[in-house]
Amino acid sequence: MKEEQNFYIIDKSVLPGVFLKVMEVKNLLESGKEKTVQDAVARVGISRSAFYKYRDAIFPLYENTRGKTVTISINLDHTPGLLSSVLNGVAMYGANILTINQTIPINGIANVTLTIETNELTGDLSGLIKKIEATKGIQSLKIIARE
Repeated sequence: MKEEQNFYIIDKSVLPGVFLKVMEVKNLLESGKEKTVQDAVARVGISRSAFYKYRDAIFPLYENTRGKTVTISINLDHTPGLLSSVLNGVAMYGANILTINQTIPINGIANVTLTIETNELTGDLSGLIKKIEATKGIQSLKIIARE
C-alpha cells in the first residue's frame, strides 16, 4: 500500500538551509547557469547526496500547482469594481475560475473565496498572488487549499 503524501506551505525563512540550497541548485540547472549537478552543488556548497535526497521533496509553489486547483481567500474593501479587478487579474494570468463565493460586506470588508484551475497559467502562481495583493483595496489574501 502506497503511503499517502501530505503537502504543506511553509515560509522559506524557517526552512533548514539545505532545502534552500537544493532550490538554488535546481534553479542553476534549470536556468542553464550550470550544466551538471556536480558543478551546481559545488557552487552552492552542498553534497550531491544531499541534493538527490531532497530534490523531489522541495519545489516552488507554482511548480507543483500546474494543472491543479488552488483556493484563495481574499478580504477586500467594499468598493465598486474591486472584485472585477481581481477577477481580471486572474484572467490575465490564464487561470480558470471554478468557483466564486462572496460574503455580504461587514464593516466595509467582504470576503471572497476563489477556486481557480491553474493548468493554463501563463505565469507562476506566486506572481498572480502578488498581483492580487498589490491591488488597492485588498486587505489580506491567503491560500487556503491546494489540490
